Order: sequence, then structure tokens, then C-alpha cells
Amino acid sequence: MPLARLAHLNPLSVIAGVVALLIAVPIVVVGASVLTPSTQTWRHLADTVLAEYVVNTLWLLAGVSVGVLLLGVTTAWLVATYRFPGRALMEWALVLPLAMPAYVIAYAYTDALQFAGPVQTWLREVTGWRARDYWFPDIRSLGGAIVLFALVLYPYVYLTARAAFLQQTLNTLEAARLLGYGTVGSVLRVMVPLARPGIVAGTALAMMETLADFGTVAYFAIPTFSTGIYRAWFSLGDKSAAAQLSACMLAFVIGILVLERVSRGRARVHGGLRRAPAYQLRGWQGWAALAACALPVVLGFAVPAAMLCRMAFVDGDAQFGPRFVALVRNSFVLASVTALAAVLIALAVGYAGRLTGGLVMRALTRLCGMGYALPGSVIAVGVLVPVARLDNALSAWLQQHAGISAGLLLTGTIAALVYAYLVRFLGVALQTVNAGLAKITPSMDAASRNLGHGPASTLRRVHFPMLRGTLLTAALIVFVDVMKELPATFVMRPFNFDTLAVQAYNLASDERLAEAATASLVIVLVGLLPVVVLSREIRRSGRE
Repeated sequence: MPLARLAHLNPLSVIAGVVALLIAVPIVVVGASVLTPSTQTWRHLADTVLAEYVVNTLWLLAGVSVGVLLLGVTTAWLVATYRFPGRALMEWALVLPLAMPAYVIAYAYTDALQFAGPVQTWLREVTGWRARDYWFPDIRSLGGAIVLFALVLYPYVYLTARAAFLQQTLNTLEAARLLGYGTVGSVLRVMVPLARPGIVAGTALAMMETLADFGTVAYFAIPTFSTGIYRAWFSLGDKSAAAQLSACMLAFVIGILVLERVSRGRARVHGGLRRAPAYQLRGWQGWAALAACALPVVLGFAVPAAMLCRMAFVDGDAQFGPRFVALVRNSFVLASVTALAAVLIALAVGYAGRLTGGLVMRALTRLCGMGYALPGSVIAVGVLVPVARLDNALSAWLQQHAGISAGLLLTGTIAALVYAYLVRFLGVALQTVNAGLAKITPSMDAASRNLGHGPASTLRRVHFPMLRGTLLTAALIVFVDVMKELPATFVMRPFNFDTLAVQAYNLASDERLAEAATASLVIVLVGLLPVVVLSREIRRSGRE
């Protein structure tokens, strides 16, 4: 590129390019692992457990997909199409399970449904049965994991399907009735096909969250790629094998994204001026609709939340000592630093895209946001390998040239962990900021330029005041995501630096479920914050 063109580059565009490069590093590292020679560990894994990883992962994805489709589409159809008792409450309450991480609900239900738990204890007291007199389903199984994943991930499908159903106009349903379709026929042949892009997008999000999970499958002892990566890294001590397993996992992510894109195709749904009316359900039909909507809320949020409260307070195992305070401090520091950095970077990248435009800038923006599609375990491997090498090289250089024993400057502090978080969650902040910038008309920029303000002054004086709510929302979402993140934290945290998520997992792994309840409960309470914001938006859209 000529020097004259380099001199005129927008600084924000340079920032966007650097950020895109840093986001791409972990992906390149993991992708390049397929080109490295096979190690003895990899050959051992391929001969023994790799097929099991593939089969279990496929079963998980298939089962969760069916579950979230049944729960999400059914509840979205009911609240968008009908009026029934409690509909206004259910409309926003159906997103509450998003505040419940999958590994937390796994701990809660395991405590309730295990042999010594309250459910089986009550069953034996009522019937007089003994241990060998009855059969009880094992929650710590592949089927149990599928059910729990579906209970906490169906809101992704509910939100996208509800929005798609609300966009369908009265003319669409009138045309369906003219074609002779009844209620069920209109849903299956008209409403669901028209809402397919949103439904597929929500299902793809749920599948990627399932693929990214580590806490649940590790606690349930289900061999998947997530658990295999940790076993290769920590138990077998082979970083190359862990990277190659991460590459296999990355192939699953790419497959899900391609499937979502192909399924969506060129389908588009455009809303009209006459929104389809909500039909009144009376009598038993209305109460049945309420029960159908309330069931996933009760099982996915109310029951596990009550179990956590019982374990933390009623059983007398609440952990509020100095150790707990340190865990809260560590979690809040990590979440706050990452949220602030993510919002600032997203604002710079988003504003650069607004100023520059063009194919290259759009490609850089998409690259900056693609880390959200990657599981935390894949990102951890992709970040830790190059950062560790850089750390060792930097430490050796300082020792040789300055006589300073600096230790591990990156991997020994939270710097590498924050980097991994930014790779994982920058896409969330960037999408939120871009949505806020899109609501500001270009005429505002033109008016600012006419008043003599440059890009930086326009951002500070015009855009920033209008984006305060958007930036706060983006920071809140990233903050909560970091608080809940377990895989990347578990791998990359510095020595003797635990968080609430790690503490909950460690205690649950030691079968100290009651003690794990306190940390789990705090994670759920923090997770409620963006859900409350989202619920307010849902109530507002319902009144429009």
C-alpha cells in the first residue's frame, strides 16, 4: 500500500484491523493443529475414545435441538397467537431460564433427585419401598443432560420464534384460512415455515451453547469433545492432542453455522401494517395454555432456584466467609475489566465501520465478532498455546538483556484470561453497539460535520450521549457472560485465582453440592440482570 494511503488511514480502522488479527490468532492456532504430526496421545485417543466423543456430541446436539424446538416454538406460538390467563406474565417469564447456567441446574437437580435427595427420600417414606424395590431415572446421564440443556436453552428459540410470529400479518392468516387450513394446519403449514429463519437461528445458538458446555458434561461424566480437551491437556499433558481435539470441535461449530445458513437460505419475513390479532382462549383451553407455558419456567428456573436457596440457607451450608468474599471480588474484577474493554473496543470497531464502510471493513467487523461462535475450551487452547510461547520468550529476553526475572507476565496474571474472554464475548458487545449505531440517522453525522466537528468530536458529542443505554446493555451482557463462563476460566486462570464458577464446579465435583449452592446462587442472581432488561423490552414490544 502506498505511503500516501497509509497516512490517510482512519485510526479506528487500524484498531479494527488489529482487533480482527488478535481475534483470528486462536482460530488459526487451532486450525493449524490439524497440520501438525500426530502424537502418540492423539493416536491413542483416536483408537479408544474419539468415536465416543463424536457419538455423544451428536446425540447431545440432536436431543437438545428437538427439546428446544418443542419448548421454544410451542410457547412462542401460544403467547404470540392467543390470549389466556397469565399471558402477560408468561410472555417475559419464559426468558428466566437464561439466567440459569446449565452446570448450575445440573447441580440443583442432582441434589434433588439423587438417592439421598428429597424426592427419592419422600418416595420411600410414602411407599415404604427400599433401595432395590423401585427404579428411578438417573439424572446424571446423557438423557438427563439433554433434558436440562433443553430447559435452560429453549429461550433462544422462544425469543426468535416469538419475534417471527409477531411479524406475521393478518393477511397471512386470512390467506391460510381461505386455503382451508384450520388452526393446526395454519401453524404447521404457514406460521412455522414463515418463522423458519428465526427458529433455525435460535436452534443454532442453543446447539453452540451445548457444544461449548463443560461443567454439565464433566459433572455427569459424559465423554464429549469438551471433556476430552481437558483430559488431553491436564491428565495426559499433551497440548498438541488438545489442540487437535479443539480442531475437531471447531469443525462441529462450522457445521452448525453452515447448516443454519443453508436452512435459512434466502428466506425473509416482512411485517405488515395489520398485525394478526391474538385469539382469546377461554375455559380449560386458557388454563391448559398457561400450564404449557408455565411448565418450562417452573422446571427451568423456579424449581432449581428454590433448590439452591434450600441448600444454601435451610441446610445451613451457606458459604459467606472470607474465601467467598475473595471469590466474589475475583469474579467481579474479571467481569468488570472484560466488560469495559469489550465495550470500548466494540465502540471503536463499530464506529470505524460506520465511518469507512466498504467490503473490507465489513469483513473485519465480522471477523471481530466470530469468536462468540467458538466454545470457551477451543478459545482457551487457541489462546494459551501462543501466549505461553510469547510469555516464555519475553521472560527469557528480559533475563538475558536486563537481568530481570519477570516470571510469567501474561499467563501468570489475568491478562491472558481477559484476552480469551474478549475473543469469546466481543461479538456480543459488537452486535449490540452496531444495533445502537444503526438507530442514529446519518443526517446526525452530516450535521455535526457542518458544525465543524471531526469524527472523534462527533463520537464524543453526538453518538456517545445517544448510545449510553446501548453501551450499558452491552457491558451488562458481557459482564454476566464472564461471570458464568467456566471452560476458559478453568483452563486459564492464574494459580490460586478462583472464581465463583470454578468454586461451584470444584465443590460439586467433590460431591459437596450444598456448599456449591452459595456460589451457584450468586451466579444466577447476577444472570438475572440482563434477563430483567430483556423482559422490559418484551413487555414494551407487547404493548405496541
